[in-house]
Amino acid sequence: MAAKTIITEPNKLLRQISKPVESVGKEEQQLMNDMLDTMYAANGIGLAAIQIGIPKRIIVMDIGKDEKKEPRYFVNPVIVNKDKIKNTHEEGCLSVPDQFAEIDRPSKCEVEYLDYNGKKQLLKADGLLAT
Repeated sequence: MAAKTIITEPNKLLRQISKPVESVGKEEQQLMNDMLDTMYAANGIGLAAIQIGIPKRIIVMDIGKDEKKEPRYFVNPVIVNKDKIKNTHEEGCLSVPDQFAEIDRPSKCEVEYLDYNGKKQLLKADGLLAT
């Protein structure tokens, strides 16, 4: 596993539409491992593959508390349901360093995705995870 360079604004690549992943294999798992290392090294809680220059629909995140790591892997994520009630959280982006804003997002949502092993999952999220 290795930390990669995070692309920052302004960079046209960050606006490129990422391609769906056909299947999750060793290459995609290695990418997710590298993305996690990259995110941890930057003290982030989430990272998309496009942020390291790879236009694939893959996201990693970890919103675990304290020192307990709770990595999550999302391949081809799709929000299938979201609550009309909003929560406000301060958000930042590793590709836009040192910029933070209070953003309103649905308080709950449901996301379909493939996990680290390529299994289809449905996540019912609330709070920061829903953000």
